[in-house]
Amino acid sequence: MTPPDSPTGPIIRPATAADLPSLGRLGALLVGVHHDFDAKRFIAPSRGTPSGYASFLGSQLVNADATVLVAEENARVIGYAYATVEDYDYMSLRGPAGVLQDIIVDPARRGRGIGRMLLDAALAFLRTRGAPRVVLSTAERNEAAQRLFATMGFRRTMIEMTRELDDE
Repeated sequence: MTPPDSPTGPIIRPATAADLPSLGRLGALLVGVHHDFDAKRFIAPSRGTPSGYASFLGSQLVNADATVLVAEENARVIGYAYATVEDYDYMSLRGPAGVLQDIIVDPARRGRGIGRMLLDAALAFLRTRGAPRVVLSTAERNEAAQRLFATMGFRRTMIEMTRELDDE
């Protein structure tokens, strides 16, 4: 699927240090969207969120068990995916797995298959690293993401529930 405003469509590639400002902007957007879903459960973005997010994702660029992929169109980063390969996690009651940590596409570019392209590339990375399965979490109110994940073969396996202790 080629977006109409690009003759070649977006490309998916590994992120570089030069992408960090864009990754920070998109990471802050991800934080803000989740906070809007449930302000008690998810942290609010702050002035430092873009640089903090960029710094964290930058630290993952050299992690052999992680990938940060960007969707680039017309020399502009318009989305990213971050995935890791993890060993046993007894708190999650799961064996070794790939974990899709983040995936986001700029809102102006959504609905054109870019999220699917990022997800396909992240799954390919996890497959090459020997991950036997992939797990992810998505916000309860993020129905668009849930539809994408379902069309890509993901099934529901856990439900997180939150209760505020000061609501008594």
